[in-house]
Amino acid sequence: MTTVADATTPAAPAASATSAASVAPTSPASPITPAAPVLRSHRIPADGLYEGPRTLRRTPDGWEDRPYERFEVVPQAATIGAEIRGLDLSRPLSGGLRAELNRALLEWKVLFFRGQHLTSESQREFAANWGELETNPLLAQGDSRDVVRFDKTAGGVPTFENVWHTDVTFRERPALGAVLQLQLREVPPTGGDTMWADMAAAYDNLPSEIRAAIDGARAVHDYLPGFARFYSPAQLAPFQEQFPPVEHPVVRRHPETGRRMLFVNASFTTRIVGWDETAGDRMLRLLFQQAHVPEFQVRWRWQAGDLAFWDNRATQHYAVNDYGSARRVAERVAIAGDRPY
Repeated sequence: MTTVADATTPAAPAASATSAASVAPTSPASPITPAAPVLRSHRIPADGLYEGPRTLRRTPDGWEDRPYERFEVVPQAATIGAEIRGLDLSRPLSGGLRAELNRALLEWKVLFFRGQHLTSESQREFAANWGELETNPLLAQGDSRDVVRFDKTAGGVPTFENVWHTDVTFRERPALGAVLQLQLREVPPTGGDTMWADMAAAYDNLPSEIRAAIDGARAVHDYLPGFARFYSPAQLAPFQEQFPPVEHPVVRRHPETGRRMLFVNASFTTRIVGWDETAGDRMLRLLFQQAHVPEFQVRWRWQAGDLAFWDNRATQHYAVNDYGSARRVAERVAIAGDRPY
């Protein structure tokens, strides 16, 4: 009987024993290594921001991370900025509360308090828990000599906005910190945020060869470059003897935590001591740019009566001038600091 397969499938020819034995086995062909691809010439200009992963340490290595007992801490960014809830800053601080707030300041670098609506006197009393208050004759005065008033109105004299800076580094002892409050009903409907940058994180993320080059270097700071942008020579000249150029380390150590931090800024740092001008300017431009890295920053959207308290030793800040003709009124009290080392 013939099946369908038998009828349609041709029979395979039978292989003879002779022909099968005469075929020698062959070795596999050697693999061919492809030529390496050739890329066209390419480069990124030097001295900019470095891409890739960031090292984000909020506190120094070995720092004990303990819970807070007297208030709630709400982080606003990875290494910098926390909102403090549950406190009325118009009341005197106990020793224990002051110590815990100081620990929060060291750990977060800038603290935010919503809706405090402090009087100038209460704001001064709060700041005075951290030391002697500082006066600044180069800025507009509020209710007393140690209160600076920023009243931004259309057509008004500009001051420090749109530039990353650390306050008063042109002093021998720059401010320890500052307390800033936006006044009731004088907050722009949109815009007017303030940003802070963590300069310890900025230092941590520099390439090792840059850190080696600047460790131990010193730089000159002067009030003239920053203020000359909006004051005349006649207005600035009377302060030249009061504020001569000063030298600070390019990398300072925090006096309470020991962390290394970049301590140069685009408003007041003019040159690196002992460096050729071209090389020094190139290095300073690179270091100034480190504050621009978003991972090192926190941005605060103000509401009326909010208060910010920042560690001026460890941060730079930037007031965003994007609110057009709206009025923005803030008062700042600064706390006298120590000599950087």
